[in-house]
Amino acid sequence: MWWARSHLRAALSLAAVPARGATPEGAARRELSARPAPQEPGMEYQTNASYLEQVKRERGDPQTQLEAMEVYLARSGLQVEDLDQLNIIHVTGTKGKGSTCAFTEHILRNYGLKTGFFSSPHLVQVRERIRINGQPISPELFTKHFWRLYHQLEKTKDGSCVSMPAYFRFLTLMAFHVFLQEKVDLAVVEVGIGGAYDCTNIIRKPVVCGVSSLGIDHTSLLGDTVEKIAWQKGGIFKHAVPAFTVLQPEGPLAVLRDRAQQISCPLYLCPPLEALEEGGQPLTLGLEGEHQRSNAALALQLAHCWLQWRDHQDVGKLKVSRPSVPWPLPLAPVFQPTSHMRHGLRDTEWPGRTQVLRRGPLTWYLDGAHTTSSVQACVRWFRQALQRSERPNCGPEVRVLLFNSTGDRDPAALLKLLQPCQFDYAVFCPNLTEVASTDNADQQNFMVTLDQVLLRCLQHQQHWSCLDEEQARRDLWRPSSLEPGGPAPLRLAPRGPRPCSSSSLVFSCISHALQWISQGRDPIFQPPSLPRGLLAHPTASNGASVLREATAIHVLVTGSLHLVGGVLKLLEPSLTQ
Repeated sequence: MWWARSHLRAALSLAAVPARGATPEGAARRELSARPAPQEPGMEYQTNASYLEQVKRERGDPQTQLEAMEVYLARSGLQVEDLDQLNIIHVTGTKGKGSTCAFTEHILRNYGLKTGFFSSPHLVQVRERIRINGQPISPELFTKHFWRLYHQLEKTKDGSCVSMPAYFRFLTLMAFHVFLQEKVDLAVVEVGIGGAYDCTNIIRKPVVCGVSSLGIDHTSLLGDTVEKIAWQKGGIFKHAVPAFTVLQPEGPLAVLRDRAQQISCPLYLCPPLEALEEGGQPLTLGLEGEHQRSNAALALQLAHCWLQWRDHQDVGKLKVSRPSVPWPLPLAPVFQPTSHMRHGLRDTEWPGRTQVLRRGPLTWYLDGAHTTSSVQACVRWFRQALQRSERPNCGPEVRVLLFNSTGDRDPAALLKLLQPCQFDYAVFCPNLTEVASTDNADQQNFMVTLDQVLLRCLQHQQHWSCLDEEQARRDLWRPSSLEPGGPAPLRLAPRGPRPCSSSSLVFSCISHALQWISQGRDPIFQPPSLPRGLLAHPTASNGASVLREATAIHVLVTGSLHLVGGVLKLLEPSLTQ
């Protein structure tokens, strides 16, 4: 299968092995290099799009698809009962589920437990999806388990089944094998898409389940209302297994409650973080943004529940809680977070989510928000971060948006939410690190062509230009408020006249976009000079002069986790080593 060849290349490109032919991995490389490259048009960005498209094509009966995953598990040498040994924490949600998992894993690792963590998507390298004690598994371990699973599935194929599962299913199976072989104390497993029919839902007896904030996403698979999506997310609930959720809108919360009641799953509502902080020191979070407090509250309950199940002594002193208002669900315990919990929350890192990189005059703000509610949260975080940043004593300040959006999302709606940030330039590019790269295996998608993704970027630019023109017309008729006590302007520092509404650019890859934005002023990102012709457009040439002279440049990268991953690959070369 072409996907197997391409992703085996990805797997093997990560492994530092001796000379070719000296090891089984070297023999595998020889076998692989003898095969023809997949005849697919274009070398595009890594994304879930290929998985989503395959799911849509092969959707059929979702329950049948889930049963097929159990068959793959059996062919790989495991039974669903074997997964019970992993003491799993299973987490779903529309936004914040990855951050919730990261908080939970770090808290429990702080207790000295050996943790496994399966998440998606990856940002730079596929190994990021399978972590032991917070670190991506080594290239050697990845290669070993990849080949072992691949050969086992090849060996057990017959005429009645497809030999290889789809990409995400393969990695899910591989994660289970790694965690069992490495004898982790627990595994934190993030749902891929939805819940009820997600391939991680072959887990039969998790210790505890969690549902982070719900919203609209993946509508072609999960439904076009939050209630339909809530039904899918509630599909991970299991009989007699405690589950926790954060406060949700009334409709989806009622759906979650009904799903839990149907199978006798005890479902609890997480109290706000303020309730756990009351009477003690405020909790410090390693992830920025007010929205992370909801994720941290859920993570504390998941970790607390797991520790209680394990009969751990240091789980935090319970507080007497008397809710002042009736809650729609039983309230989860209010307890005093332990020092292990506090340190776990404080030290959590989760790249690409409200992440800030400061490089000389440039400050990069990276957040993979890609739904309306997560982009709203991103905008709040970005503006608050700007308010806290040091203002330059003299010289202009420039704000740049680097954006892309994929799948069935509404880019016009997302871009409209970003307008209050008042960017001087908007830059659009596909989630492709380089135009043509031979070492980009982890960030390729063979399901789309370069022409297709560039066309989408041009559509984003058109949406932005229309929004910019609408804003300019509104500003023309809006009287300025100069009276004392009047509304404060959005701009945080004098930056000179704002460029005209045509101040947007499309680049063919992330590298070119970053080269134009940074103008050689990022001390770590120092690529060769821009290719000829990239400054031919007046906006590009004039903007380059502005960026070279700016005292401070604030760059928000958002709209897609895959875009953020490509940016991180270039700005943080250590992540690829």
